[in-house]
Amino acid sequence: MAMASSLFFSTPIPTKLISKQKPFSSHSSNPLFPQLTHKPTRNLVVSSTAAIEAETQTSNSNSTPSKSLPFRVGHGFDLHRLEPGYPLIIGGISIPHDRGCEAHSDGDVLLHCVVDAILGALGLPDIGQIFPDTDPKWKGAPSSVFMEEAVRLMHEAGYELGNLDATLILQRPKVSPHKESIRANLCKLLGADPSVVNLKAKTHERVDSLGENRSIAAHTVVLLMKK
Repeated sequence: MAMASSLFFSTPIPTKLISKQKPFSSHSSNPLFPQLTHKPTRNLVVSSTAAIEAETQTSNSNSTPSKSLPFRVGHGFDLHRLEPGYPLIIGGISIPHDRGCEAHSDGDVLLHCVVDAILGALGLPDIGQIFPDTDPKWKGAPSSVFMEEAVRLMHEAGYELGNLDATLILQRPKVSPHKESIRANLCKLLGADPSVVNLKAKTHERVDSLGENRSIAAHTVVLLMKK
């Protein structure tokens, strides 16, 4: 802005034109124009420039998000293809079925979803970036390993689980007989009281790959609270 001012006033302004200007009486109450009746125009432009720069700096500082929030919300989603010859593991629990999730790790759709929700709430990269399926060390790895890391990052950031709500979407098998075992294991991995961990299961009404028993999906929402 300083460069613009110097270029603007490189050509002298005739004194007669300045003297013919009307007083700025209408702006006398404005702090940017304090009683400028016959003062040089250069002072006016410089004062306005300084005020604009100060206002911009204040606006920028106000728009910077707080790094320490009282709570954070995260959403997770995951989907896996179901294929014969693989175990079906949900929430760390092995479920009897004629097919399971084809994946680089154990394909636990629920735990992957919970991990993504926690990472999302913390503003961190997703599970695929932190535990890439191109890394051989995660081949066949139990998803509890990913959960442990997500929980560690949560506590390291100064947060604890407020509550979790998860929804499984699959046509078969029925989840009801295994729901409490899955929820109990989730609570154990999260170090959370059962009262703050909720698990629901839905079919997809025989629609698309989920309804045709060719895939399984999950949605999770978590609330993290500052310790």
